[in-house]
Amino acid sequence: EEELRKLREETNAETLRQELEKERQRRLELEQRVNEVLKARAEEVPAAQQPAKPQAQANGTDKSSHTVSSRVHKWFLDKFGEYVEDFRFQPEENTVETEEPLSARRLTENMRRLKRGAKPVTNFVKNLSALLDWYSIYTSAIAFIIYINAVWHGWAIPMFLFLAILRLSLNYLIARGWRIQWSIVPEVSEHMEQPKEDLTVSEKFQLVLDVAQKAQNLFGKMADILEKFKNLFMWVQPEITQKLYIALWAAFIASCFLPYRILGLALGLYAGIKFFLIDFIFKRCPRLRAKYDTPYIIWISLLTDPQLKERPNATVSRRLQTTTSRSYMSSSAPTGISKDEDTSRFHTTKRGNFHEVFNLSENERPLPACENGWRCCLINRDKKMPTDYIRNGVLYVTENYLCFESSKSGSSKRNKVIKLSDITDIQKYKVLSVLPGSGMGIAVSTPSTQKPLVFGAMVHRDEAFETIFSQYVKITSASSSSES
Repeated sequence: EEELRKLREETNAETLRQELEKERQRRLELEQRVNEVLKARAEEVPAAQQPAKPQAQANGTDKSSHTVSSRVHKWFLDKFGEYVEDFRFQPEENTVETEEPLSARRLTENMRRLKRGAKPVTNFVKNLSALLDWYSIYTSAIAFIIYINAVWHGWAIPMFLFLAILRLSLNYLIARGWRIQWSIVPEVSEHMEQPKEDLTVSEKFQLVLDVAQKAQNLFGKMADILEKFKNLFMWVQPEITQKLYIALWAAFIASCFLPYRILGLALGLYAGIKFFLIDFIFKRCPRLRAKYDTPYIIWISLLTDPQLKERPNATVSRRLQTTTSRSYMSSSAPTGISKDEDTSRFHTTKRGNFHEVFNLSENERPLPACENGWRCCLINRDKKMPTDYIRNGVLYVTENYLCFESSKSGSSKRNKVIKLSDITDIQKYKVLSVLPGSGMGIAVSTPSTQKPLVFGAMVHRDEAFETIFSQYVKITSASSSSES
């Protein structure tokens, strides 16, 4: 009923009916006025015939002209009156869009609509990247030869138009029921969950958290791209914008003096060789790309607004900073210590150096997926005291250990360090079994505890579980292979 009420309010059917009635009444009034004018003029004709004949002859021409003009006016109103009314100026109506209330059902429906709508674009991008990455050697070679020949003979634009027409023709056949599936990258069928009619409170909360995480990551990526373009054109980093400025002047001069055919041929050949060959080599050789791929170096060197706030000297590019930091670290590090061991000293938690907080070796440091850790609470069901039963803190995973840093006290006694090779079982867990859904916890079983340790209230539970479980499998497989 609420949806129907909003739909009726949005359509404004009553206001449209009122406007239509007003227009009809207005048209009837105009027709009545025209008829009255015609009747008045018809009554004036016999009264004007009573004077002398010369005057009647003189006035006859005027009356005939009036009747002709009235007929023309009436014919014009009958034929073009409706079109003239269309050009009548009317004040604009400021319609205020009503925002829909937050609904878990509408949220899931919009997410599925967005995924279905973006699927053709994502499939096109995947196929294009697979074509440029030479996923299928024969297909990429044929496409490269056709493209170079089309550019060389000046058929690049007709080729792209023909491909667009071919794509529309295939879509028409698919819409008519034909089964045409062609893709360089094989499509992976994803399991589509059926929308539930009624969601519980815990499922709604988990759904909102998942959608908020996806929206946060998507908005973050879009903001990074827009901020980099903004900083590039606003001379925030002058040494990078200067290169773009010189390139634009060179392109402007070339467009003024070179014929368009030669300029288009040069650009087309450069684009084909760049995307099909040079980028393929650079992706396979990262060190070569970091040295000679100028667009990639410029894009990486561009800083976003948060990065500019963190770094006091925003005019120095990232490439120069990395080279200077590497040279400084290599010169300051003592001999006999590797680069990994040296960089691990600089990783700190909220209460100090990582290896000092957990009393581990300097080689142990958090994995890249959890550099900042995961906020959670440790539930030790073997303890009976409330203060020891639940502890809030941050969970880290290293190459060999699972580390929990308590946030209540600075003492290291309240921290928990679990060796991954000692774990007997790890699985997703629901803190309260009465709540439906998969929950927001991870249960870890060890020989030293009678009941599993539970890390609950984790917002990024699935990400943490995948990271911990993959490292756990890696350690256990390595230990089993060494024993065998």
